[in-house]
Amino acid sequence: MNWWGNLWGVYTLILLAVFLGIVWWAWSAKRARAFREAAELPLTEDRPHNEQPPAQSKEARHE
Repeated sequence: MNWWGNLWGVYTLILLAVFLGIVWWAWSAKRARAFREAAELPLTEDRPHNEQPPAQSKEARHE
């Protein structure tokens, strides 16, 4: 019996199951919000989230 071929077949099935699990995890509805936020990261400004934006003076607001 070709046990080496059977071993490779089992190995292939395990890798296929892992791949399908990762695809299922990535496309699940729970991950959609996190991936959307991660996609917008390059478009955000470089300041900490707890820091307030700089206040504008009255003159700058009226222009």
